[in-house]
Amino acid sequence: MDLLRFITCGSVDDGKSTLIGRLLYDSKSILADQLEAIEKASKSRDNGEVDLALLTDGLRSEREQGITIDVAYRYFQTTARKFIIVDAPGHIQYTRNMVTGASNCQLAIVLIDARHGVVEQTRRHSLIASMLGIRHVVVAVNKMDLVNFSEDVFSNICIQYAELAQKLTIPDITYIPMSALNGDNVVDQSAAMPWYTGTTLLSHLETIEIDQSDSQLLGRLPVQLVIRPQTAELPDYRGYAGKINSGSFYVGEAVTVLPSGESSTISRIETNEQDVQVAHVNQSVILHLADNIDISRGDLIVPSANQPVLSQDVDAMLCWMDTKTLSLGSKYVLQVGTSRTRCSVRAIPYQLNIETYEQIEGVDTLKLNDLARVVLRTAQPVAFDPYGQNRANGGAILIDETSNVTVGALMLQGEA
Repeated sequence: MDLLRFITCGSVDDGKSTLIGRLLYDSKSILADQLEAIEKASKSRDNGEVDLALLTDGLRSEREQGITIDVAYRYFQTTARKFIIVDAPGHIQYTRNMVTGASNCQLAIVLIDARHGVVEQTRRHSLIASMLGIRHVVVAVNKMDLVNFSEDVFSNICIQYAELAQKLTIPDITYIPMSALNGDNVVDQSAAMPWYTGTTLLSHLETIEIDQSDSQLLGRLPVQLVIRPQTAELPDYRGYAGKINSGSFYVGEAVTVLPSGESSTISRIETNEQDVQVAHVNQSVILHLADNIDISRGDLIVPSANQPVLSQDVDAMLCWMDTKTLSLGSKYVLQVGTSRTRCSVRAIPYQLNIETYEQIEGVDTLKLNDLARVVLRTAQPVAFDPYGQNRANGGAILIDETSNVTVGALMLQGEA
């Protein structure tokens, strides 16, 4: 049974948490004690209805304000598929939380309030989803009950979003009218919208074909730990431990260690205290090489025949996530996988206008939640793949040198 990771995003009060609660409730994926807890917490509501948003809004401040602040994760499964749901906050000041949550997702549900149509956060979250390489989007036009289930309202919003999507890289978009509060077209087909003949949300999530090509990508192993027990029983043991973030490795394969460029062949692969001939993506392994090479944490082991970009000049798309302003010449720590190196911002070719998606040139500073293209100069060569080819080895973060706080999320594009 395969796994689908998806995120719900959109503007504040579009009903993201309620939609997830309805999805869990109607698919009978809520434990009895969970249901009892939210029923107690909902007693103060005037209409006496269960507040399904409480299933994801777990922080006290979220319950008090009725909004989502942190990213919430929920797990459930049906007979068709397993799911990880990421509930992202809608407020603009929590955009960085949305970026974090979406980075590993394969599908995004963009909620739109039927009364308001496409708004700024719709554009912002759609742009971020596109930048993060999410190829499947569901446009969930929510609160249709508040516009009398009007087909014209739904059609107009679809037209608005289609115009927006022409400027993005999202190959698959599905439009579904729904009412998360009442359950229309979430799990069960709605009798209130006979004009809609498409699929329900859950049915779409169960049947959509997701590209599971990570295992077909080029092998990449960021070294996390060098294991050398140096005991009498294992005098010559030398292993390189890490989690394969894409592709596969096999015994006898010629590999190169970056950034040094030293080459060898794999003599042994261990996983779960057993020797195997082949190891695949997401497996934690210990590789042994035929030659003694100087390898340390942060190095990248790759097939010699298919190596990534290795450069000190990096071109990237950036989502700035700090309240402090980024300026030309600012210095940070760049982390790609387990590798860290100091870097400076050499250029900002352009910033993206959230409303129009136009490129604004001549920018020399960036503020919280700005999206821009940047060029970095690193102290040491960095090994990476273009993000569009390999998300696992093309994503990176910027870290403040003094506070050690993550201040930026990067989608590496190539050598500058």
